[in-house]
Amino acid sequence: MKKIQLTAWQNKLLSGLLTILAATLISFVLIRLMPGDFLELRASELVQQQGLPYATAYKIASTQYQYDPSVPVWQQFFNYLSGLLQGNLGTSMTLRIPVSTVIWQALPWTLFLSVISLALSFSMGISLGILAAWYRRKRWFEALVNGLSVFSQAIPDFLIGLLLLVFLGVRLRWFPLRGAYDISTDPGFNLPFLLSALQHAILPALAFTLASVGGWILAMRAAALQVLSEDYIQVARAKGLKQRRIFVRYLARNAIMPPVNALAIAFASMISGSIFVEWMFAYPGIGYFFGYAIGNRDFTLLQGILLVATVTMVLANMVADAIATWIDPRIDSGLGK
Repeated sequence: MKKIQLTAWQNKLLSGLLTILAATLISFVLIRLMPGDFLELRASELVQQQGLPYATAYKIASTQYQYDPSVPVWQQFFNYLSGLLQGNLGTSMTLRIPVSTVIWQALPWTLFLSVISLALSFSMGISLGILAAWYRRKRWFEALVNGLSVFSQAIPDFLIGLLLLVFLGVRLRWFPLRGAYDISTDPGFNLPFLLSALQHAILPALAFTLASVGGWILAMRAAALQVLSEDYIQVARAKGLKQRRIFVRYLARNAIMPPVNALAIAFASMISGSIFVEWMFAYPGIGYFFGYAIGNRDFTLLQGILLVATVTMVLANMVADAIATWIDPRIDSGLGK
């Protein structure tokens, strides 16, 4: 029997699909093991509001949410997979609209916020990191940069967001507190709407930036110090090359590879980990609806968002491998085959 040989690219694709399937199964089971029964909550509301018997109210709640807890979990999972194969993520139990609609409406806002935040944190981080390595003999500068990185790593993004909200939003009133744009503007590709969207994104973007810039500083500094210890740097200095040329052509070009490789993963992590900041600023992105789904025990919406986060992370890993191969052809990720 002839043995099937898979290319490296096909292996990565198969591994990604198996990862998505396993993550979907695990999250599906764990979501249904969460404490609290949203049907009981809804039934209790109907009892109080309409004076219905509890059993009748529970049946009405089950019909409203299109969820029957008596169906075995394995059957629910296969029904869910069947819907996924048809491109159906289900209907939100509380919002009563397709989960895909919620995700497609929320995803652009999270992408917009993530692109701004990642661009700021990455550019600041690699700049300060490489300068900290280059001027490592200037203790005051290194201490300043290290202090900023420690501050960034130690304080979570939601706490930074709260501080920004209180001081820049409430006290100084420089930026709006909630939402993605001013409701008085007409949504569309027009200047007032774009300026309003940018203004509303500043505070949550700053929270993300300040919380993540420390990681980029440390990563770039470590990579730059490693490059500075290489023989070709010493040879370039011995030849009397200008410091600017050594910095740009030899140091920066080689030290930036590890952070760039991690860029795609950081982007995916930011999309899936934006729950606290988006919820705090009522920013209608993926993180906001993820928090909404948890608070309201909306199983289908929560499952759909987790699926999107898993797919994003798997694709980010493949993109990171492709970027690494493009920057340095000596790295064989298998994606070019």
